Amino acid sequence: SPEKREAFLQGVRDGVIGLQSLYGNELTGLCRPEELLRLLDYSKRLEERYHLTIDSAMISDVPGYTWGIVTALAHAGVKYFSIGPNGGHRIGQTLRVWGDKAFWWIAPDGKNRVLCWIPRRGYWRGFRGKEELLAYLKGLESEKYPFDLVQIRHCQGDNSGPDTAISEFCKNWNERYAFPKLVIATCSEMMHHFEAKYGTTLPEVRGDFTPYWEDGAASSALETGLVRHAAERLSSAETLWAMLRPAPYPDEMFYEAWRNVILYDEHTWGAHNSITEPDSPFAQGQWAIKRQFALDAARQSEELLAASVSGFKPSDATQRRFLMVFNPCGWQRTDLVYVAPVDQPVVVVNSEGTSVPTQRRSTGELVFLAQDVPGFGARRYELKPQQQPIERPSELPMTGEKLLMKSSRYELEIDGATGNIRRLYDRKQDREIIAPNGEYAGGEYLYVPGRDPKAVQKVTAKATVNWLDNGPLVRRVVVDVAAPGCRNLRRIYELPEGLDYVRVEVIIDKEKVRTPEGVHLAFPFSVPDGEVNLGLAWAWINPHRDQLPGACKNYLTIQHWADISNYEYGVTWVSLEAPLIELGQIRMDVPRPFDPEAWLTELEPTQTILSYVMNNYWETNYKADQEGPTPFVYSIQSHAGPFDPVRSTQFGMSQSRPLLATFCNEQTPSEIPSLVTLDSANVLPIECKPTRDGGGFILRLLNLGNSQEEVTLLFANNASQKQIWKTDLSE
Repeated sequence: SPEKREAFLQGVRDGVIGLQSLYGNELTGLCRPEELLRLLDYSKRLEERYHLTIDSAMISDVPGYTWGIVTALAHAGVKYFSIGPNGGHRIGQTLRVWGDKAFWWIAPDGKNRVLCWIPRRGYWRGFRGKEELLAYLKGLESEKYPFDLVQIRHCQGDNSGPDTAISEFCKNWNERYAFPKLVIATCSEMMHHFEAKYGTTLPEVRGDFTPYWEDGAASSALETGLVRHAAERLSSAETLWAMLRPAPYPDEMFYEAWRNVILYDEHTWGAHNSITEPDSPFAQGQWAIKRQFALDAARQSEELLAASVSGFKPSDATQRRFLMVFNPCGWQRTDLVYVAPVDQPVVVVNSEGTSVPTQRRSTGELVFLAQDVPGFGARRYELKPQQQPIERPSELPMTGEKLLMKSSRYELEIDGATGNIRRLYDRKQDREIIAPNGEYAGGEYLYVPGRDPKAVQKVTAKATVNWLDNGPLVRRVVVDVAAPGCRNLRRIYELPEGLDYVRVEVIIDKEKVRTPEGVHLAFPFSVPDGEVNLGLAWAWINPHRDQLPGACKNYLTIQHWADISNYEYGVTWVSLEAPLIELGQIRMDVPRPFDPEAWLTELEPTQTILSYVMNNYWETNYKADQEGPTPFVYSIQSHAGPFDPVRSTQFGMSQSRPLLATFCNEQTPSEIPSLVTLDSANVLPIECKPTRDGGGFILRLLNLGNSQEEVTLLFANNASQKQIWKTDLSE
């Protein structure tokens, strides 16, 4: 009722009820950049609507958090982060290093910071009666605990509500003992008091608290991939809505779509008995709910993306002559564009009347090279009839022991027996990209039955290799082979002409297996002395230097890219669907997940990336099995010179947010100039979205350099008519 709502809100304003800023107990390592910010969206709306202040965040159960969460919290005005991890299950070194410790966590920008405090007793029942509490306090005393204030989380249990008996317990305790006093407080009240007393004495730390529980997302790899694509599609749709304004901005529709993305990436995957009783109605029902978040997010993102360009549809639905190609990224791009099958033979020309490289694929799709499409802009193309049809190349059988694919940039050699990459050669740099004769081959499928990585199984059957496309623009080869743990393993190797990358698509038609298993795909690169850098949400790190003590090293999560470079050259590797990687070798599953000693504390130098794509290792919560075809797409770009985070970020985001083509009228302008451009070499526009009221747009910038930069924004229209504010997550 309105009366109860107002009483609740008054309790919040009076400080007797605490609201926290995060929407859920998220697996933050899975979150795309915009998704990470949307974790704060609901609390910001509450603040604005009801005139509240929410300056604290709490997270429960989950061990480990991506570095960009500090950026997100700080930009939402959140000063405090109470971190209550699980007491021991798959938490590695988390509590051994950080239990009952507090610190200022510095954001990647080196400027913002959040006060973090991690109680050793975790997130739920802090104690079971007086004797246990006394024993805990005596333990702190013997360890020379440095504070006179202790944070104890307390509720009835895992996934349970508040313990109503705690009030009486505290009352009786305080009547009996002079010290210490038990105080029931909100997170904000506690942290304010703690900061006032100890804030100036606490250490500052920088780096990624690489998470431990994100590996569970590989137990439902298909849905995880759907959500990663949905998040990128939503970012593209919001950018196009800011560019084109086809209708009033549908804020609630975007909010619901982002909510489904967030709820899928929240750590509660399924039932407590999802592994022990996977066919029980309770377990099946819980998974149906979780899976629906992914399906709804995918559908909503597709609908919103289509709606963003709906104003360009030709008045005659049969008109398929002119195409508008949109670039949802903030920098100029040249890339492939795919068009649904066209009935008649055509050639594609740009607005200057010049034909562009075009090819009809074996699937019937038309593919052409869209060149120099402006960032946050668009270019028009025309499909003109031609006398001679674009030939569809026939599938050419594999001959000999290898198949060699060539473009002007690369040579890609496929092993005829296994279907692995034998050789990837950069013709421009005269360098081998894939390491030869190592433990793993390029694109190799690795199956671990059970929990021992030493028991890894490789493909032993004979592969079938065929050409799919062998045209002037795109060359594609498909490799099918029987492989352990799946009905069929298909790999499609794609070599575009005129572009500087190779694409590898792996489709695993998974068998239903409920005994423990893990699936990995290998990418060993030939970059002597190369160092690894990883792209995260609102940050990039070198995992050998930029992890906090206690962070997970057995596997890591990335958003768009990983890069391995030395001072002369390197390789940027992009994974579209699979967020988990291992460095050097297969690291999972740990033999004793409750034992901190079972987890890595150091990473050896390596130039090998393993994409950790599937597992069912957990004992609860995550999926017991997965079945059917699941795609994993990777792009590989070699480059001259040392690692450049701007180049890697642009490549990774461009692969994740493809150019979008839609048919349009002849009267459509030949080009839509960039909505906004930047004059900086190190600052990139990462996200662009309309304001909720539709009256403007918000541009989210990321400085990938090591120093502060002054940036000039150049607008497509008269800059004097623009009003610009520096803002946070409030709108």
